[in-house]
Amino acid sequence: MTRLVILSPNWLGDAVMALPAIADVRRAAPDARITVAARQAIAPLFRLVPDVNDTIVLSKPAAIHDVGRWRALGAELAGGGFDTALLLPNSMHAALLVSRAGIPERWGYRSGWRGSVLTRAIQRPSGLHQVAFYQQLVHALGFPNGPVEPRVHVAQDARDAAARLLIDDGWDGRTPLVALAPGAAYGSAKRWPPEYFGELAATLAADGVGSVIVGSAADAATAADVGRAFDQNVGRAFDQNVARAFDQNVARAFQARVGGPARAALHDLVGRTDLPALAGVLTHCRALVTNDSGAMHLGAAAGVSVTAVFGPTDDTATRPLGDAHRVLTHPVWCRPCMLRECPIDHRCMRGVGVAAVLASARRTL
Repeated sequence: MTRLVILSPNWLGDAVMALPAIADVRRAAPDARITVAARQAIAPLFRLVPDVNDTIVLSKPAAIHDVGRWRALGAELAGGGFDTALLLPNSMHAALLVSRAGIPERWGYRSGWRGSVLTRAIQRPSGLHQVAFYQQLVHALGFPNGPVEPRVHVAQDARDAAARLLIDDGWDGRTPLVALAPGAAYGSAKRWPPEYFGELAATLAADGVGSVIVGSAADAATAADVGRAFDQNVGRAFDQNVARAFDQNVARAFQARVGGPARAALHDLVGRTDLPALAGVLTHCRALVTNDSGAMHLGAAAGVSVTAVFGPTDDTATRPLGDAHRVLTHPVWCRPCMLRECPIDHRCMRGVGVAAVLASARRTL
């Protein structure tokens, strides 16, 4: 194995959770040239991974009726001179992609009918955390496993660019920041209510802590809902803070910290960062409050303390690994249901209160 192509998972969170397995391969084959083939939305992640030499951006899978594109399957990889392909996705499409590209060695989990297309097909395990699932594959292929916590390397120029972005949005460079990731690509059932995020940001602002909303352009409507809830709650949170302190100096300190209007304590960067820029922004935050999402895994891999709210998904399978992180759930009979949309009253997420999330986020402030 001298030229290896690794097919990345198609979701950001899964791609981050695959990083320990990629690191295992790199340690065992330090001289191999490793290329990762990934979808366009995921490929920038691997600019943050020193173990990867190159990336190839894959097009979306062809529709079943698009015969012309199916005939061209594998062309994106055929010119790479790869002697080995490691398949992290479990789809038949991934197996056909590397087979049609003419790559001699094709390794992956046996899934459905694709075992006949692979040269080394490993039996799939069950009941594992997703990080362990990927590491079990490379272990079965002969690569010893190392650390289980995913890590990305955020270069100083990315950190500096993120600081400039925040300063242009009104950050003074000193006020502590908490990142909020209210979106979740899988579906609305995974989202802690935006009004809860807004109340959380308002309470943090009353303590002199700024909040940064992060996410893709698809999260813009959710971010707007968070902003409206923030506006509705920030005055009340400030009044409560003053009442607790019995000291008008608190008011002046609050105004000095946010640098003017209370809205300046909330920065909306949704849709304004790619993955390396998002990682840079997260390095300037003392905590990240998030749903079960790709941002959750990226933040943990960048070294940010994460508070994650889990509802319909299984936290034992996809929770961020490491002692720095906290997972909050509300025990109800119907979770984890794994549904994209809640058919009842979303009790698993609404039952996680703002006070509990605030207490967790404050651990690192």
